[in-house]
Amino acid sequence: MSSLPFRATPAKEEPPPEFLCPITLDLMRDPVAAPTGITYDRAAIGSWLLSGGQRTCPVTHAELRAGDLVPNHTLRRLIQDWCAANHSRGRVDRVPATPEEAAVAEMEGATRAGDADRCAAAARWVRRQARLAEPNRGRLASAGAARALAAAFASFADAAGADATSDVLDAVLAALALVMPMDEESIVAVGSSSASVARLVAVAANGGLHSRLQAVVVIREIISLSCHRYGVGAVDLSANADAIVQVLVKTIRDAICPQATRACLVAAYHLACPSESAAARLAAAGLVPVLVELLVDADRSTAEKALAALDAALVSRDGRARARADALAVPVLVKKMFCVSDAATELVLSALLRMCKKCPEDDIDGTAAAGRRLAIIEALQVGALQKVLLLLQAGCREETKEKATELLRVIVRYQGRVECVDTMDFRGLKRGSTILTT
Repeated sequence: MSSLPFRATPAKEEPPPEFLCPITLDLMRDPVAAPTGITYDRAAIGSWLLSGGQRTCPVTHAELRAGDLVPNHTLRRLIQDWCAANHSRGRVDRVPATPEEAAVAEMEGATRAGDADRCAAAARWVRRQARLAEPNRGRLASAGAARALAAAFASFADAAGADATSDVLDAVLAALALVMPMDEESIVAVGSSSASVARLVAVAANGGLHSRLQAVVVIREIISLSCHRYGVGAVDLSANADAIVQVLVKTIRDAICPQATRACLVAAYHLACPSESAAARLAAAGLVPVLVELLVDADRSTAEKALAALDAALVSRDGRARARADALAVPVLVKKMFCVSDAATELVLSALLRMCKKCPEDDIDGTAAAGRRLAIIEALQVGALQKVLLLLQAGCREETKEKATELLRVIVRYQGRVECVDTMDFRGLKRGSTILTT
């Protein structure tokens, strides 16, 4: 009688002692280090401190708070390597593979638990990693850091007021500004919460230099992506619309740093493009003269963005009226033709055309007609006709050519009525009234 072959079961390999939690004596899945130097599993030490009501380290008995715990990523990687070596024989379950994934999981867990200290600590770790190198930002993006940070900001913004909540919002915002771009889920998480948007606006208006920059960068993402990439109405900003407009204009006017200025210019452009009412609100908040002044000595990148925002603001009747009333608007625009880039030249032509061309909605009274004629006269004085002719002669894109040709038709009938001056000498411009009635 044959016997069945005996198969010896391999001896179970036990994990090293340093991989075990001192509380449960089980393999740690989420190791966190205390200031005392002892590492615990997150769930075990959390239960000890929160559910058990303890305030001391179980091993050293030193004072310990949940906010003092930080992820032990080195030990996590060692445990992961050991798990990978033993996983095929069914010894242990797999733990999260990267520190970035662990940090995101930590932040999500802290957000669900309403633990501001834990969330702030995870956000600070994300910020440190994002600042170190570009590859780190890529790994954080793949791990879903932007979505976790956006959800945390929205969650804790609803409870704003306590110092701890303010601290976690500052930490989360600082990290969120470094893991751009935000995807649709992140934008909806922050932008759909009126409390979140209101907090961003408050920081952008009254925070410190770095905080203001971080806030306007996030505001730019919310506005530009919701209004442009995902379509108008993806995020409803109506509850904070006026405050957003005011803070955008204020930040451009204050010129706190080039990055903040450019972020606000992009936001203003995307806010005004799909909505004439938004363009009118921006104009009423004083955007037009602020942009004109900015254009006087702006660098190429800033000038292109400022011209795009100005052209968008001139879609509204109020925007056109304010541009026509600004003594520097036409001279600065003509000066920028050929001086920045082909894209900027096309924007200059579009803005001048909006100011000089007759619009039916403008002619409610005679003020618009007088302002339009004055804009044409000033354009001729500073050499707009010669520049447009030169542009058409040199050649340009079809869209630019169409705008140049249309502007030429508008201003050419005033040729010979004015004397041209050097475009660099703005003092030579006079706003006479005799020619306005001719």
